[in-house]
Amino acid sequence: MSVECFVTGGTGFIGQHLLSYLSAKGHTIRVLMRRLERLAELRQQVDGLGGVAARVFAVAGDLEQENLGLSLADREDLRQAKVVFHLGAHFAWGLSMEHARAVNVEGARRVAQLAAEQESRLVMIGGYMLKNNEHLQRIGIDPGHPELTDWPAIYRQVGAYEASKLEAHFATLGFMNAKGGEMTVVHPATVCGHSRTGHIADGQPLVDLIRNLVQGKLAAVPGTAAHWLPLVTVDYLVELVAACAFDPSMAGQELLALDAQSPGLQELLTQVAQPLGLKAPGHHIPLRLLKWLLGIRPIARFLNTSAEALDFIQTTRFDTTEVGQFAQRHGITKPDMRQSLRNTAIYVNSYCIPKGKARRLAPPLRRTS
Repeated sequence: MSVECFVTGGTGFIGQHLLSYLSAKGHTIRVLMRRLERLAELRQQVDGLGGVAARVFAVAGDLEQENLGLSLADREDLRQAKVVFHLGAHFAWGLSMEHARAVNVEGARRVAQLAAEQESRLVMIGGYMLKNNEHLQRIGIDPGHPELTDWPAIYRQVGAYEASKLEAHFATLGFMNAKGGEMTVVHPATVCGHSRTGHIADGQPLVDLIRNLVQGKLAAVPGTAAHWLPLVTVDYLVELVAACAFDPSMAGQELLALDAQSPGLQELLTQVAQPLGLKAPGHHIPLRLLKWLLGIRPIARFLNTSAEALDFIQTTRFDTTEVGQFAQRHGITKPDMRQSLRNTAIYVNSYCIPKGKARRLAPPLRRTS
C-alpha cells in the first residue's frame, strides 16, 4: 500500500537512502528543501541508489523558520502525510550553541508541531549516545528528569552538535507527550557505507577516518584496545527506520540501531586498510592526549577532525537484543559489518579522495577456465 510521507533532511546521506528505499516500495515522498532547484540533482541521486525519482517531490521550507516556512498550499498538501520522518539537522563540529539550537532543537520542535497538529506519526532520528545512560549522567543529564538539565553547561562540555541532538530529543519527546502525538525514535550508531556498494557521503566521520589512514595521517589508534566505534550500515538503518514507521506497535517506542558485531577500533582500521593495500597502525594514543593535541588548531586542521568527535569512541557495550528481535520480526537481514567496512573503504578511496592522493588498487584477478 502506497503511503504519503514527509521527510526533512532528505538531501543528506541517510536521507538519500531513505528516499530511495521508500520510493522503491511505492511510497510518495515530499522533501523539505531550502533550494528547490536541487530537486533534479536529488532525484538523480535517488535513481542512482535504486529508488524511483518520480515519487520524490520538493516542498519549499527551512527548519529555522516558524511553521517551517511552508506556504499555505504546501501545508495543505502535507496533511496527506501519514508519516513525518525527521532527519534534518546541521552536523558539524565547532558549531555555536545559538546556531545548533536554532536548527537542531527548534527545528525538531517545529517538525513535531506539524506532525502533532495533523496527527501524523513522527519518526525521528536520535543518536546512540542517548542510550548510554552512564554517559548522560556523567555529563549532567538525568533521563528521568531532563527538565532539570543545565543545557549551557552540556554545550560547553560535549560541544554544540552532540548537545543539541540530546536537547532536541528530550524537548521533542516532552512536546509530543504533552500533545498526545505518536512518535518513534531510532537511535543510530555511527553510519557506515552501504553494505554492498560502499556508498557513503563525504563529510561522514568514517570517511574522515579512512581518508586520514590513506593519507598517512593516522599513525596511532585512538584510545585503548577496549575502545570501539559503534557502527550501523546505512541500508540496514533505513530498513529499520521504515519498518518502525509502519509498525503500529512502535508508537511511543525507541530503537537502538547498532551492530553489536562492530569491531574494536584497531580491527576496524585493519578491515578498511586491507582492501587498500595499507597497514593499520599498531600503537595506541590515549584519548586524553589526542584531545589535547586536537585543541591545537593546526593539528586539528591537518587531521580534519575535532576533539568533539572523540566522544563517540566508546568502551561501553550496548544491549542489541531488541533491535535483533525487531529485525527478525520484519525479515530484515543484518549485513556483515567487516565486508561492509571493506566496501566502504574502496568507495571512499575511489570517490572521496583526490586522484593524486588515493591508493591505486590492483585490478581483480580474472578467473581462467
